[in-house]
Amino acid sequence: MLSEFQRDYIQEVIIDSLRRKFQNYSPESSNMPFHYRLLGKDRMALFSFIQSLNTTFGTSIFEPAAIALAKDNFKRVESQYIVGNQIFDDCQHKIQEIINNLTVNPKPDKIHEIDSIKNSLGGSINTLKPAKVDLFVETSSGEQYLFDLKTVKPNKGDFQKFKQTLLEWAGIALTANKNLKIHTLISIPYNPYEPQPYQRWTMAGMLDLKYELMVAEEFWDFLGGKGAYIELLDCFEKAGIILRPEIDKYFSKFNKK
Repeated sequence: MLSEFQRDYIQEVIIDSLRRKFQNYSPESSNMPFHYRLLGKDRMALFSFIQSLNTTFGTSIFEPAAIALAKDNFKRVESQYIVGNQIFDDCQHKIQEIINNLTVNPKPDKIHEIDSIKNSLGGSINTLKPAKVDLFVETSSGEQYLFDLKTVKPNKGDFQKFKQTLLEWAGIALTANKNLKIHTLISIPYNPYEPQPYQRWTMAGMLDLKYELMVAEEFWDFLGGKGAYIELLDCFEKAGIILRPEIDKYFSKFNKK
């Protein structure tokens, strides 16, 4: 259960983010006379605003909310965490071998893959571009979870890149500490197919769905405890009620143009 402080903080994050967006937002100037006459300029401006908002939800709202939820439950919590930039050469080759094998035999096994990486911590050290993680949490026992927050419907063609990123994070972390217990995962903030199950089959073949993916309630409850997802939705609803007069006023002006 979220504390009153957590609920108030998350609501303020949402409200402040939306207000900043209003201040800096300018709808696309393209003329759409048929759409305007059919739906109204205010609705078209709102539609454009929502599309623009979706691109910033991750960093401006979901990441701060995740931090607020996790802080009371984990020893260490950070957003935009730098894993490091060094990896063993043998480890890099092993990761590429895993990716190549999955393209031929799409049966991912994260536990086995991590073991393979741990057994390949040798050779020269290669320096990479610093690897940045959307969300990092560490348990009291030192177990680490690294999350890459994605949009709710990622492109199927990107899954190989996602997998390589997750394995490289693990490889970099294990290069620094071979005894580390590390988990690298993709997180999806909500299920767009609800009440149907999330269509995880689209990711099957590259991602180990049990150990490399958390969706909606599974993700938020992991961070904040059982019931955190529902309480987070309540925070969004309450923020929306507070902002509704401002939102209506902001978009009504488009019909006057």
